[in-house]
Amino acid sequence: MHATVIATKVFSTLLLLPTNLILLCITGLLVRRTYPRSGMALSMTSLLLLVVLSTKAGALLLVMPLEQRSPPLMSSMVNGAQAIAILGGGRLTNAPEYGGSDMPNYWTLARLRYGAKLQRQTGLPILVSGGTPDGSTISEAAIMANSLRDDFATPVRWLEETSDDTKQNARFSAEIFRQARIRKIILVTDALHMHRAQLLFAQAGLTVVAAPTVFFNKERLTLLSFLPSGEGLRRSEYALHEWLGLFW
Repeated sequence: MHATVIATKVFSTLLLLPTNLILLCITGLLVRRTYPRSGMALSMTSLLLLVVLSTKAGALLLVMPLEQRSPPLMSSMVNGAQAIAILGGGRLTNAPEYGGSDMPNYWTLARLRYGAKLQRQTGLPILVSGGTPDGSTISEAAIMANSLRDDFATPVRWLEETSDDTKQNARFSAEIFRQARIRKIILVTDALHMHRAQLLFAQAGLTVVAAPTVFFNKERLTLLSFLPSGEGLRRSEYALHEWLGLFW
């Protein structure tokens, strides 16, 4: 794993859930020795936020403003598009049911499924983007291309295999597209990730048609949506990661 990737992961962990709220609670306990009321208020606030943001309903406070910036793709928007770019979202390593090979995780698989659907509808060629930020021997792009071929009977024309993050996804993919004289693309990634990804691809010189998938804010709310859960915390963490990425 690259040193810069490790440093970024460690730093981001301190800023993201649940570590940031745990540190805030500890800070409140320390402050309480000198300022009892302020310290108690700080600790209780951090715990309350942790409870709220651990629910699917509470996660919508962070999720909804991001997803509303990227509405679902309309068929009329793809006019003039020349290619489809699908961004990697991670891998499952050493999957025993696949002979120990690395496979797309469910984030990536959802993007691949939607990308394959768009390819069948438009006939446009596909680029998959994802390197080896974890130091793996096979790129995420290669794993994605294998899945599109084997699971969705969908061909891939280009593999961008050197990127470690979304900014590099955009820069290195744009270089491939420029060589192919492609300027307008359909970009496939999660609705939460789309706004930041679209900005970065536009900065790289491409005209981007957003094709987001996996919308959390469209799900029906039930009573269970208001109970703390690992899934609720995961969604809040993902959304906060995107907010911090936009700020950065």
